[in-house]
Amino acid sequence: METASELADVLELRLDYMEKPDIERLLERKPKPLIATNRPRREGGRFEGPENKRIALLEKAIDLGVEYVDIEHDSVGDFVEKAGAKIIVSYHNFKETPNNLKEIHSRLASTGAHIVKIATFARDITDNLRVLRLLEEASTLTAAFCMGELGQISRILAPSFGSFFTFASLDKGKESAPGQLTARELLEVYHVFKVNRETDIYGLIGNPVGHSLSPLLHNTVFRKEGLNALYLPFQVQDLSTFIKEFKCLDVHGYSVTIPHKEAIINLLDGLDPLARDIGAVNTIVNQQGRLIGYNTDSTASVRVLEEGLAEKGSSLQGKKVTLVGAGGAARAAAFGLRERGAEITIVN
Repeated sequence: METASELADVLELRLDYMEKPDIERLLERKPKPLIATNRPRREGGRFEGPENKRIALLEKAIDLGVEYVDIEHDSVGDFVEKAGAKIIVSYHNFKETPNNLKEIHSRLASTGAHIVKIATFARDITDNLRVLRLLEEASTLTAAFCMGELGQISRILAPSFGSFFTFASLDKGKESAPGQLTARELLEVYHVFKVNRETDIYGLIGNPVGHSLSPLLHNTVFRKEGLNALYLPFQVQDLSTFIKEFKCLDVHGYSVTIPHKEAIINLLDGLDPLARDIGAVNTIVNQQGRLIGYNTDSTASVRVLEEGLAEKGSSLQGKKVTLVGAGGAARAAAFGLRERGAEITIVN
């Protein structure tokens, strides 16, 4: 708790992870407000004992002065009548993001709990949009986000859409739900509490994207330059649906990586002549609602080689170049090399 309190505003005590929780001692030493959670197996937790024992631990936490208690939607019962702690009524779906989110939210809100929490599993990146829309329209205090790798962008954007909490792990490997980012990632890479509805959103389209350093690079530069901008990793499976659905977020621009550099072309509103000639796009600019594709791979890769050769008084003209790979980036490099008169061998 002491370590986590340096990063978080509120700490969650997962009593179901503890064999014999000493609640009194834990609450005596709390450095920040606490959420007491004792999640049963049916809702993705680890508590396996009798239901009355599970509830009794939460009631004890309330009696000892815990600030929040997270209770499952099927156990809330008379819990809201308990004085002294704010009640979070929660719904978890580890299989999907159901179509009836509004209905679920309405049912949870009707319990009289102080905060409604909804966490669903993202099977497609567009599921994030439905959760963010729910937050936007909610009239009660709500925390909502998607779980899983495809749901990470909702954890980053949720606070700017009105989510009362966003959850993070203290370290990698210590996640209490799939897809949780670490607190340091949320704060230091995505600057989550500086993001608002005026923030310009950019991102990387690819599959996979988890390995990419682009969010760290771009977000660091945005902060250094004082720009209210955010760069997100978009792991996209269905490219056509993504381009159509994410127009509602008004994303200002995209980087494009494998495997979408060529497939994206037919989904754009326009192409820069160089990108058209190469047949691959690595950059998209939103120009007043029209998505225009560009290719900077060719110019950049050739320029680096030319600068290096120029230092030795040479050029690419007539040079023999072996190109390893034949994807979108290789296509761009080959185009630029050929224009400069190089002889190319492609190995793939």
